[in-house]
Amino acid sequence: MNIKGSLHSRLSRGITLLFGMGLLCLSMGLVIPAQAQTTQNQNTSAQGKTKVTVPNTKQVGLKDTSKGSTQKTSSMSLNPSLFQKKDPKDLLLDNDANLDYRVMQGCLQRSLTEENLPSSIGIDNLQFAEFFKNQTKVFFENMRGNCIPYAVAFTTRNRFQSLSIMNGPIQDSKTEVWTFTPSTFGGFLVQRDFLRNESKNLTEIQVPLKEVLYDQRKLGDKLPVELVWELNSIIKQIYPEENNSLENTNSTVRIIVDFGDREKWAQIWAVEIIDPSDNDVFASAFWIDRGDIPGGFFTGNGESLERSFWTNPLSYRRISRGVGMVRAGAPKRSNNNPAVTQPPQNKQRYRAHMGIDYAAPVGTPIFSVANGKVVHLGYSGAFGNLIVLEHPGGYHTYYAHLSGYNRELEVGNEVRRGLEIGYVGSTGRSSGPHLHFELRKDGIYIDPYAAKTQLDLWSMRANEGGQLTREVLLLGSPITRQ
Repeated sequence: MNIKGSLHSRLSRGITLLFGMGLLCLSMGLVIPAQAQTTQNQNTSAQGKTKVTVPNTKQVGLKDTSKGSTQKTSSMSLNPSLFQKKDPKDLLLDNDANLDYRVMQGCLQRSLTEENLPSSIGIDNLQFAEFFKNQTKVFFENMRGNCIPYAVAFTTRNRFQSLSIMNGPIQDSKTEVWTFTPSTFGGFLVQRDFLRNESKNLTEIQVPLKEVLYDQRKLGDKLPVELVWELNSIIKQIYPEENNSLENTNSTVRIIVDFGDREKWAQIWAVEIIDPSDNDVFASAFWIDRGDIPGGFFTGNGESLERSFWTNPLSYRRISRGVGMVRAGAPKRSNNNPAVTQPPQNKQRYRAHMGIDYAAPVGTPIFSVANGKVVHLGYSGAFGNLIVLEHPGGYHTYYAHLSGYNRELEVGNEVRRGLEIGYVGSTGRSSGPHLHFELRKDGIYIDPYAAKTQLDLWSMRANEGGQLTREVLLLGSPITRQ
């Protein structure tokens, strides 16, 4: 009896102890499993991302806008408007702002009738001629050298848009540029700039053309990695195809760059391909900074280079599919005999494919096509792994089916053009490795390859001609031709 009582007593205490521990676990169960689940999700998320090392010692193309916040930004977007389908007919573009420019530049021989310069270079406007004569008396008193450098912009209708003149072909602390533009309220405006103010944050770099075209690794010690990608894209566009022997010469690339700081991105402001033997400029490009829409590069002749930037988010093998209608699905197989397909339906169904598919191997790096902000980062149904960037002016770019992301990215980050943001994959509704890329304006799909598509992103606008002619004279090589 004593043995049984002892066993019974021990058994009772054991049951009581187990019951108490169970109640304790139940009371803590709302906390511990949630923490474990969070840790598991974080580990799974980390494993699904590809680690990226950005070899950039001067400027990183990503800004963390969440600094100072105690709560980490979510890696997903909860904005349903990013995925709404809108009718392309609702897209309104300001076609009047999309002006094609013709830019002329040179160095006009000085004479006793310098005030007649506008008519000498093709500006047929009597009102402007009188304004120019009254404003430039002091300018010509400070002239140096035997010619007057100028850059003038016209629209395709030969309408005068801007004129910039320099007080001589010498560039030093005494160099000044005057820029004349029509006023929206009638009459004309004049802006006076000094080279010493323009160049205080700028650095001039010269590198061999061969390095830019074929050995970009050597540029890593001279430029941030995003600017290397951007420079290569510029050179490929302005490189004169009719003279492809330049690469076998000692031709150089002259770059004017601002390396930036914590408050602003590093930025290329001017690029020229130069023959060092006689300093002849074969081709050039200049950056135009714009507040309401992303800035852009334009050649010294006024031709925009931006369409190519906005349609080349990666090095791709081919475009496997563009914007248009595609078949909604393949013929269904019979349940009884999988090898036999059912007869095709009388009417094939189609669905809209809005976007460009770039076929490329899994893991191919993908770059941001312009400066912007990450507004979506995560898995999204048919898109698979998706990144959405928001750009000024109501524009968004979509990068879908990714195999992974730059692990430094979070929703809310600001990114620079040329930053490596993700990698080609085949996630979501995808038939093979490729990047599905979309460009949207105010939520509406745009076909960037359509001949009729003309966006303010890709054209010089009426109020920007003065900035181009001004940059041509201030940042371009000195003009010494008569």
